Amino acid sequence: MLSRLCRVLCAVVLAACTAPPPAAELRWGGDAEGGAPFVEADPADPSQVRGFDVEIAGLMAQGLGRQPRFTQVGWASIEQSLARGDFDVGLSGVEDRAELRARFAVSLPYYEFREVLTVRSADTARFRTLDDLAQRRVGTLAATMAYRLLLDAQRSEGVIPVSYDDDVHPYSDLLEGRVDAVLLDHVLAERALRRMPGLAIQPAVLARGHYVALFAKEQTALRDSANVVLRARMRDGTLEQLFRRWGVWDSTQAVYQQRLLASNDSASAPAAPAVTASVMTYLPALLRAAVVTLGISLAAMLLAIVAGGAIAAGRVYGSTLLRGALTAYVEVVRGTPVLLQLFVLYYGLSAFIKLPALLAAIIGLGLNYAAYESEIYRSALLSIPRMQLEAARTLGLSEWQVFRLVRGPQALRVALAPMTNDFVALLKDSSLVSVITVVELTKETAIYATNAGSWLVPGLLCAAIYLAMSLPLSHVARRLEARWSVA
Repeated sequence: MLSRLCRVLCAVVLAACTAPPPAAELRWGGDAEGGAPFVEADPADPSQVRGFDVEIAGLMAQGLGRQPRFTQVGWASIEQSLARGDFDVGLSGVEDRAELRARFAVSLPYYEFREVLTVRSADTARFRTLDDLAQRRVGTLAATMAYRLLLDAQRSEGVIPVSYDDDVHPYSDLLEGRVDAVLLDHVLAERALRRMPGLAIQPAVLARGHYVALFAKEQTALRDSANVVLRARMRDGTLEQLFRRWGVWDSTQAVYQQRLLASNDSASAPAAPAVTASVMTYLPALLRAAVVTLGISLAAMLLAIVAGGAIAAGRVYGSTLLRGALTAYVEVVRGTPVLLQLFVLYYGLSAFIKLPALLAAIIGLGLNYAAYESEIYRSALLSIPRMQLEAARTLGLSEWQVFRLVRGPQALRVALAPMTNDFVALLKDSSLVSVITVVELTKETAIYATNAGSWLVPGLLCAAIYLAMSLPLSHVARRLEARWSVA
């Protein structure tokens, strides 16, 4: 029995020693939220991804003798995640930029895109170029070549850039008239045309750029090996077949590949000089965004106080039906994310009413925080001893006089501290309004961080500005609370 066990153990050890080692992985990061044709969840199996960047990652992995493994990461965070070692390669429609080459090992530019202007079909004769869009709103993705073109056009022609976090809502807003044009690469523009009738792409090419794969700065050997694979797949026509399958191949792409292969050069056309992402360069924009944040927060808090007070009064003094309706409102608003409420208010109701982004931000935050404020005020009103109220009524005071002279002042003292906490929380939650195109402090900081290639300095500067706005308010509230507590 013992000898049989020894033979089994020896066989297991021998099999383990002679078995081929598991294939190494090529970890690559991309954003499936961006959708086809780059990276998207496979409708047949949402746990898998598909797209031409998915296939390019597979080609590189195959050529390197590895297995591809996908990591989901937000498009704006690909560079930071790659820098901290979350994966080996960043792919998802990453645009070649001069500052990227200073921080990363960049692959050869495997696809050339064109920056084009998309307008409503009825406006094709009015808005042909950016020169025709002076004082008009033009949408794009933040931290892209298109966004920089719009910033230049803002200074020269007075164009109004509108920044989005995705490539779907710019075109839906264009159809609904919230913006007058969209500037993005032709891949995204042509996809939008297939999904949204009523749009047209202007033929003028405003700029040309390239998609690349990003590797860590020290991974030049891996980058060079990947370039060898990409060149081989260009020569044998594999990349052309791949791009044809995804509907992004045209004659200009063929000319570009021939030129790239003939040049035997891994670099793209010279990019514009990188702008130094210094604190002094971005500080004015951050301060302007801080004013927007503070303005939205103050207006939303004022709405929250007024609406919250009305809700609290209705729940304390109202009829059974009114109390039930107000209670349902409070529970629904507190039980759903404010981000969802902003989306519904701005995009979901656009078929009935098209609110300006700034107004939608104020209303959305104000109505959300009104539910929380109402609970503060209701509990403060109910905390006043019943004997005081009965004594006031015995003296002949009306309910309004009881509220104004006895109940209200005491409830305000009780509610002051949590009201202050709510305002500080609202000040921070105002960062969520960037999803409906409002460029506030956090959004401007994200743009700064993307250009700088690091969140450290922009993050610390953003935190300092938030503290500079919130600490004085907390100090004033503490003084008022101390003063009223001895009144």
